[in-house]
Amino acid sequence: MRVVPFLKMHGLGNDFVVLDARGQKLDLTPEQRRRLGDRHLGVGFDQMVTLENPVTPGADVFMRLHNADGSEARACGNATRCIAARIMGEKKNGHALIETVSGLLPAESLGNGLIAVDMGPAGLDWQQIPVAAPCDTLHMPVALGSLADPVGVNVGSSHAVFFVDDVDVVNLPVVGPQLENHSFFPMRANIEFAEIIAPDRIRMRVWERGAGITLACGSGACATLVAAARRGLTARKGEVIVDGGTLTIEWLENGHVRMTGPWTLSYEGRIDLDSLVGGHG
Repeated sequence: MRVVPFLKMHGLGNDFVVLDARGQKLDLTPEQRRRLGDRHLGVGFDQMVTLENPVTPGADVFMRLHNADGSEARACGNATRCIAARIMGEKKNGHALIETVSGLLPAESLGNGLIAVDMGPAGLDWQQIPVAAPCDTLHMPVALGSLADPVGVNVGSSHAVFFVDDVDVVNLPVVGPQLENHSFFPMRANIEFAEIIAPDRIRMRVWERGAGITLACGSGACATLVAAARRGLTARKGEVIVDGGTLTIEWLENGHVRMTGPWTLSYEGRIDLDSLVGGHG
C-alpha cells in the first residue's frame, strides 16, 4: 500500500486534488490519474496538481498539472491561486513564485482571501496558439453551425473564444468536444463562449481541454478578456463572470495578464495510490 496525503482545493468551483511529491516520488500512470479523478471511483477533480521541487533558482515550487482524462495540462489559473496560497502559508508571507511547464508565475496575496497572479504574456500569433495554418488569430476560420469567428489566445495553454449573444443557450456538452478536437487545433484547445454585458463585464462559460465542462477556468477568463479587448468590445480590465463566481482580469500594457480571485481548501485526506487500478476499491 502507498497511502499518501492529499488536499482537495478549488477556485470558484474549478476543483483539484493536490499531491506533494517534493519529498517522495509519486509516479502515477494515466490510468491511475483517471481513476483518481473519477468522482465515483476516486476522489474527483477537474485537474490533479503535483507539487515538485523547483528547477529554476528563486522559484518556490514546480506545479505539474494533469486533466481528469489523464493528459498533462500546461496552465491553470485557478490552481495557481490555490497553490500560491498554500506556499504562502508555508513561507508565512504574502508572495510566491510558482514554476510551471509554461513559465514562472508570480503571485501575491491581496488579503480577504484574494490572490493575484501574473499569468505571463498573452500569446497572439497563430504559431503560439497553435493552429494548423497561418491566420489572423483575431478572426480564426473555425465554425460549427452558428458558432463562428473565434479569437485565438494562448495564456499558458490554447484558447479559442467565441462571442455569442447568450452563453446560456450554447449546448456545451455537444459543441464543446467537437470544437476542442477541431482539426484546426493540432494540440486541441480550451473553448470559451463569451457574452459582453458591459465594457468591464463579461459572462463566460467554458469547455476545458481534457476536463470538459468546469465551473471556472482562470486561464480561460484571461483569454476571454484579452480576446474582448482585442475586438474593442471591452476595456483592458474587467470582471469575467463564470458559473462558479467572478474573476478580475487585467491585460497589462506590457502584454502580461493579471488575474485576481479567491481560493478554497475544501478538505484534507489520505488515499492508497495502489488502489487506483481498475477492479479495486
